[in-house]
Amino acid sequence: MRQPAPVDRRLLGISTGRPPVLSELSGSNSRCGAADPPVACPTCPPGWHPPIQGPKTVATAIISDIHGNAVALRAVLADIDAKGVERIICLGDIIGYGPEPLAAADLVAERCEWSLMGNHDFGVLYEPTNFNPGAEAAAYWTRDRFDEEPDEALRTKRYEFLGSLKVRVVDQGMAEGRSVLAVHGSPRRPINEYIFPDDVINATDKMRNLFSMVDDFAIVGHTHVPGVFTDEPDFYPPSEIGSNSTYKFLADEKAIINVGSVGQPRDYDPRASYAIMYPDRVEFHRVDYDIEATAKQIRDEPELTDWLAERLLEGR
Repeated sequence: MRQPAPVDRRLLGISTGRPPVLSELSGSNSRCGAADPPVACPTCPPGWHPPIQGPKTVATAIISDIHGNAVALRAVLADIDAKGVERIICLGDIIGYGPEPLAAADLVAERCEWSLMGNHDFGVLYEPTNFNPGAEAAAYWTRDRFDEEPDEALRTKRYEFLGSLKVRVVDQGMAEGRSVLAVHGSPRRPINEYIFPDDVINATDKMRNLFSMVDDFAIVGHTHVPGVFTDEPDFYPPSEIGSNSTYKFLADEKAIINVGSVGQPRDYDPRASYAIMYPDRVEFHRVDYDIEATAKQIRDEPELTDWLAERLLEGR
């Protein structure tokens, strides 16, 4: 088995202690006794049961972890449009860290068929729990940008959009005959659990448990590190999966696919990352954008730490 490069958890936006347990949203397992397709369940909180999307199979562009970087998001959307892909979904963390949260939220609301809630979206809408000081300050700064919108109708519309973000979705429209579970973090804690590349070596019980909650495929973000986890278990970054950074699905194989980050990559490649999923494969794409423009916007905001600008330039 290949030895993946370790990921420094201190660079992942929260403290290295135990992540918060959002019990009202995450729970201990992925299903309860409600009917399928899901119906209202008196024992589960609102938003727990994933809506079933599809069944028409089309190419789907998957974006995640924009983090208020509207410059990167516009570049990615232009690349998606140039490829002729019409369906776009978002796996969360639309806001937080970056200098243009309102523009990012508006673009995602306009362009994405549906979007998920990430831990930073949750932190802005509710409270930034277990964030490091820079991330926490950015969350409060981002909330202030929403609150200061002078147009009351627009301010309400944006908050309603954040409040409508889904926790998890099961989508039948990406891989013909096979289901795709979409979460921001992980199948068992959809908002705030990280799946690290080195978990395939250091946390095999965790990986076994996660794959037990995946019928066919899962798509995630959160670590900002793109690649494919297989149920061997193993992890394959885009550079190791063949020509054109394309991973072809195998019959009866389960996979958890991390699409990387649009607005704050952490795999030491500063270009924006996203993926396109087809019935038989997933393609990883990188897009150049004006990183310095976003970095300058961050430096110009006294309440945003300069480290958030510097890490964009280094892709970490």
